[in-house]
Amino acid sequence: MKLLPLVALAVFAEDWPRFRGPNGTGINDRHPLPIRLENPHWKAAVPEGLSSPAVLGDRIYLTASSGEELLTLALNKSTGKEVWRAAIRRPRAETLHKLNHPAAASVAADAANVVAFFTDFGLIAYNAQGKERWRVPMGPFNNIYGMGASPILAGDRVILICDQSAGSFAAAYSIRNGEQLWRTPRKEALSGHSTPVLYRDWILAPGSFTMDAYNVRTGKIAWAVDGLPSEMKSVPVIDGSMVYVHGFNTPENDAGKLLTIGPFAQYDADGDGRIDRQEAPEGSARRNFEYIDLNGDKFMDAAEWEQYRKTMRAENALLAYEIGGGLKWRFSRSIPQLPSPLVYRSVVYMLNESGVLTTLDAATGKLHKQARLRGQADRYYASPVAGDGKIYIASHTGQVTVLKAGPEQEILFSANLDSEILATPALAGGRVLIRTKSSLLSF
Repeated sequence: MKLLPLVALAVFAEDWPRFRGPNGTGINDRHPLPIRLENPHWKAAVPEGLSSPAVLGDRIYLTASSGEELLTLALNKSTGKEVWRAAIRRPRAETLHKLNHPAAASVAADAANVVAFFTDFGLIAYNAQGKERWRVPMGPFNNIYGMGASPILAGDRVILICDQSAGSFAAAYSIRNGEQLWRTPRKEALSGHSTPVLYRDWILAPGSFTMDAYNVRTGKIAWAVDGLPSEMKSVPVIDGSMVYVHGFNTPENDAGKLLTIGPFAQYDADGDGRIDRQEAPEGSARRNFEYIDLNGDKFMDAAEWEQYRKTMRAENALLAYEIGGGLKWRFSRSIPQLPSPLVYRSVVYMLNESGVLTTLDAATGKLHKQARLRGQADRYYASPVAGDGKIYIASHTGQVTVLKAGPEQEILFSANLDSEILATPALAGGRVLIRTKSSLLSF
């Protein structure tokens, strides 16, 4: 396979320019980082939002919302003081999952641009001084959770993945003026939140059942890998020539629990060509009826039923692929739905929502250890990040845990910040940045 030239990224090694940092890896090894996350260097009050910090030079960028305003904020990295605030009025209020928010997507930034995406508006771009450059109104969307994927920058273009119950697409927009340069339908992709990553001239975008690799310049699919579950929310991680990606749909999609779903006619009791909630079999079909009813008409037609059957045949798993090639290994126990995987110093870290941390050998998939973090029940939605030989993890209840990098899951520090955390931490300039419900803290 011919490999194409690397896409130029106008960021410095110490920056954290997008969701999950440099190319979504969740890693920044540029500077020493603290072990003890206590007595923050500064703490800044910020409006509510779930976006993670993005860091360029001496600026930290966040999105937030307040009333009918959708906000993009710039803070000074050294002091936490607000440098500028840009607001747009939201034209609508889409229905969101309780763990989602109007300001959920993280910005993508380079030295000259700050690009934000809001589910209630679309794309908007500012310069580094907070002056609006362009806007691309989009939506309304029909993702039952609300939208959640963040934009990324690929050279001179903004890349956005919009997966919905119908009408999913990948698109590229000019960083200069917001002009749409290409748009490629994602016909099988259902509601999801996966933010893509870059490899050479390819955009790797997980979706239902498949991860497509789009050509950055044309939007054409260069190659794809199959075997993914139907519901994708995590960021794929590239390490060398490997890409690691996991997905979780329902507990019934766990290994050994896959359901046998009969044909449409078996459940269409009155023969009217549609299945209502009472006709659907007890269990997954009734419990998840709103997710299966893709057009929202309170019934399932034959096509929606076949999509459901396919969905329930897809196994929850962590998959390791050779880029552009085949599957190297898979792992199928305690798979997360939201937190993305971390691959650091030859170890894969996978943390599920209930706090079960799995460490695996990155080359072979061999299990090192699987245990509940701190031996205690908690909820985890933020993804783990790493730097300076340490792994940083934040729980929904505000518990922050620092591990020594390695397969043993050795805890170096743990404390509670007394405020809920859903946003993934950022590492930049020797700082650990943690967004809580009402504040941004710098350690």
